[in-house]
Amino acid sequence: MVFISNQAKNKLISLLKQEGLSQDIYFIRLGVKNGGCSGLSYQLTFDKKQKKEDQLFQNQEIKILIDKNSLPYLIGTTLEYSDGLNGKGFYFKNPNAKHTCGCGKSFSS
Repeated sequence: MVFISNQAKNKLISLLKQEGLSQDIYFIRLGVKNGGCSGLSYQLTFDKKQKKEDQLFQNQEIKILIDKNSLPYLIGTTLEYSDGLNGKGFYFKNPNAKHTCGCGKSFSS
């Protein structure tokens, strides 16, 4: 399972509306790719199509797609959002990450 905090949910819905995208049609795609200063980096995009190899989750009224290669790295992860003075944006609380870089955009497992 993958989770989305209330603040992240509200921001995702706001972004969908700003882009003129329907929450009923679009998914949130979470993924992991090679790169970043810690070896793996997170991906967060909107997607209209579910692929055969995708796992579908739903949390906080948000439909989430994760490809089969990224899934082992993301199980149990919570997508968070902060708009505080110390930083603004999405970040991941990932129990599978053994090391996270200072920016929070990459990790190693």
